[in-house]
Amino acid sequence: MKQNFTVRHGALDGVETFLSVARHRSFRRAAAALGVTPSAVSQSVRSLEARIGAALLIRTTRSVGLTEAGQRFLDRAGPAFDELVAASEAARDLGQRPAGLLRLAVPRSVVPLILEPVIASFCDAYPEIELEIAASDEMVDIAAGGFDAGIRLGELIAADMVVVRLTPPFPFVVVGSPDYLRRHGAPAQIEDLRGHACLRLRRWSGAIAPWTFATGNEVIEAMVAGPLIAHDYPTLLGSAIQGLGLAQVPGPIAEAAIADGRLQRLLTPFAVMTPGVFLYHSGKRQMLPKLRAFIDHVKAPRRADAAPGDQASIR
Repeated sequence: MKQNFTVRHGALDGVETFLSVARHRSFRRAAAALGVTPSAVSQSVRSLEARIGAALLIRTTRSVGLTEAGQRFLDRAGPAFDELVAASEAARDLGQRPAGLLRLAVPRSVVPLILEPVIASFCDAYPEIELEIAASDEMVDIAAGGFDAGIRLGELIAADMVVVRLTPPFPFVVVGSPDYLRRHGAPAQIEDLRGHACLRLRRWSGAIAPWTFATGNEVIEAMVAGPLIAHDYPTLLGSAIQGLGLAQVPGPIAEAAIADGRLQRLLTPFAVMTPGVFLYHSGKRQMLPKLRAFIDHVKAPRRADAAPGDQASIR
């Protein structure tokens, strides 16, 4: 039969008082150290002895000593109580300054877009923070996974999370290399994709993501085909640069390759906009200074372009 080792409610009441009396060998000096009256100290110790079922102290008009039970209790409870105090101070320290392990759950595509430009400067600015980045496209329960926060596209965040905007809205773009377009031509309409090699993304759920487009106020999905299925956008982007086919990727991760001519944007009139990238966490009351420092640091280069307010509602 499984034993129940749960500490009874109130079991720790009076322990600090007893330890103070035992260490000072005086009710009066213990009361002064604790900031209470000697009678309150005496009552607290008597209650503790009653719960334990044994006398812990020998009291005379001249001195205070320990019974055998009291000595055993002091030998084991003293170090344990000191550990509790140290644990409280360690936890309080993390609540007062940016320090400790900061764990973030992040999609692979967001790492080059959001994190790579700021990792080094953040670690330099906050040497007491250890930054751990778990890059995965799987949807993660940040509380169950022990993460301080996650980063996702806005439409993929649970409604009960507090969200902080990290980027403005941006389009999903179709791109192809000049070499591919010389060999196969450029699609002018969405229907033209049937004749092209389209590189596709498999979502964390196992489904292959359709390509999404906007026509007027309507969003449509196109089922495409091609030689490659990848699990992250950087792989699709790299394969498109190599001329394997066309790819549909978040606009910001393709900007550099478009700017230097390695890729060309296609089907621009049909590009669909996304809400942008957001950091999400479980609530203001649970935000430690280490997370606040990270949010402020990541948002700093974008403050000039950010909308008013730190937090953005995406619902």
